[in-house]
Amino acid sequence: MRNIDISRRTVLRAGSAAGVATALGLAGANSASALPALAPAGPKGTEIVDLGPAVVQYSLMSAKLIGDTLYIGSRNLEPARVIAFHLPTQKVVAETTLAEGHTIQALAADPDGRYLYAGVLKKSLNSEPNLFRWDVTTPSTPAVAIGRTEERNVRALSVSPDGHLFIVGDTPQGAPPALWEWDPATGDVSNLGVPDSGATLARTVAATETTVFFGAGSTLGGGSGASRACLYAYDRATKAFTLITPAEMEVDPSIRDLAVFGDKLIVGSAASTEESKVAAIDLNDLSSYSVATSIGTTAKNFAIDGDKVYFGSTTGLVAYSLSENAVSAVEFDGLPGLGGIWGVEVHGGKVLVVSDFGFVAEVDPAAQTTTVTDLADAGATGDPQTTMGLAAGAGYVFIGGNGVIAKHRLGSNEVVNMSVPGEAKDAIMVRGRLYTAQYSSQGIWTYNPRSGDPMHQVAGFPTSQNRPQDVHWDEENRLVLAGVQSDTEGGGALWTYNPYKGTSAYFLNPIDDQQYVRAVATHDGVAYLGGSLQNTAGPGTIVAFDPRRGKELWRLEPGLGGGVSALAVRGKHLYGVTRTGVAFVIDLPKRRLIHQEDISGVARGFAAMVTNRGVVYGVSDHNVFRFDPKTFAVTVVVADVNGGWYSGAHITNDEQGFLYTLRGRNLVQINDHPRR
Repeated sequence: MRNIDISRRTVLRAGSAAGVATALGLAGANSASALPALAPAGPKGTEIVDLGPAVVQYSLMSAKLIGDTLYIGSRNLEPARVIAFHLPTQKVVAETTLAEGHTIQALAADPDGRYLYAGVLKKSLNSEPNLFRWDVTTPSTPAVAIGRTEERNVRALSVSPDGHLFIVGDTPQGAPPALWEWDPATGDVSNLGVPDSGATLARTVAATETTVFFGAGSTLGGGSGASRACLYAYDRATKAFTLITPAEMEVDPSIRDLAVFGDKLIVGSAASTEESKVAAIDLNDLSSYSVATSIGTTAKNFAIDGDKVYFGSTTGLVAYSLSENAVSAVEFDGLPGLGGIWGVEVHGGKVLVVSDFGFVAEVDPAAQTTTVTDLADAGATGDPQTTMGLAAGAGYVFIGGNGVIAKHRLGSNEVVNMSVPGEAKDAIMVRGRLYTAQYSSQGIWTYNPRSGDPMHQVAGFPTSQNRPQDVHWDEENRLVLAGVQSDTEGGGALWTYNPYKGTSAYFLNPIDDQQYVRAVATHDGVAYLGGSLQNTAGPGTIVAFDPRRGKELWRLEPGLGGGVSALAVRGKHLYGVTRTGVAFVIDLPKRRLIHQEDISGVARGFAAMVTNRGVVYGVSDHNVFRFDPKTFAVTVVVADVNGGWYSGAHITNDEQGFLYTLRGRNLVQINDHPRR
């Protein structure tokens, strides 16, 4: 199993506005000396402690080199911004913020290097712009909006030699992606058409004077007949699309990245059940190409130096030899890992790698050495970001971000960021040890805060089962249980890990081949699995499952008109909430539904639940609530928390019965005294 050295950096003093100021490096900020006193909130007897920002960092998701400056786009920060990292001085020398969006996944430069274009990911489809332009020759002048596509998210941009901007992206659970064009002369954004009606997401585009290449597939929302990898050539003169996908890539879920170098189009795929691939297509004859099997499940962020095309993989930095049509790992000293790679560039004979660990690595392939610059040290401003998995115990609270887990030490002002590959989608504490389920396809990891030993992977699973949803501890069987979704294939899995024996197992599609395992709860050695689909529709099947033998015991179709969002067990009752906001209770011995109630005004979408102090609590994006153990009626405990969650709300508890969740982007501790 893999180990990684954890980068420990105290990032803020929690518990007060002064702590926020310290985290952001504001001049004159007074450091906090103690946590604030408990303050009444919600129903009588409920107290809340604000523990300060949950995760603070400069999180990133894109990079583009112009001259001697590397421009890096932010992720899950509001407002979204781009920083200018000057290579000769190794300093952040400029920054611009955008008026819309939470993440910048797409950056592109015009042929003259004057303008940097940015496309954003947004929380909702609205009439606000998602395309921006920054004149980097006058970096003090802010970026300006230049238009919008009719899709929610911009995933990739490319500028043709004549200055036209081409855009691809997606609208989750919406129409198939189109190819878009922005005309610099008129400022108009045009829909050039949908080349593949079965595609769910377009992640890459590359333009020449005559042709625009469109790469798409089913990286999100796979299965159910969605298209696999598809590559189209759009003729700018005839306005026609031609399918040119290399045959060897057709089995892969999607085309991940494209780049034009001279007379070659470099193509990278994203795989799920096997290794990804890299192809070099002859631009003068699009039917002529070479293809090589890559290393890892992703091939993206291409940069060329002579015969070598460097790119990022799930395994690290990789090189593709054009002359040998072969892929090899780039070996170097000085780093345990590069994390998630969101930029690869060549500058001065060195390869620049932009990592979601928050650094820029300068790799010398010949000398096999590397130099690393931490972006925070270089002047990048860290802000509170949206977060993911949450776990508490042994005097700590852990909360996941992008490539990082923040470790909050209770009773002190210390918060330490720990660099970890991927994203901790959910987590639990078991007898003082942290267990996390890591996206994407990273399996289960563990960390012991008492020893401080490096966090490491203890269980790996098939890469197609890539998106953990819910983690639970099965005391009877002494198993970590994780419900999982397959983004590319549909359906999902149940992962299990026994920390005492070091053994693991997985059970594919325990509900069916369409519903993934959104929620997990346990009682007396039985795991209860709640099913959901990519959208909010679906049967929301409940399956009682033996996690040791991998056998279904029974199932129930509640018929509540929405996929399951969360589950919890109290005594003989299984509590649940659907994504459409229906609360329900199942009598486990009788295996039948005994209660249902519309609570959509309190909880809708992705919720979470936990049994604490003999009562079932839940959290939605907006409220913390609890169930009456006798009547099952729902009461709001803390209203309008409006948690800054990245992929669904979370709530957890510790040994003392304190609850933890988010209020805004701050971590809060809730001390509630329910009547039972």
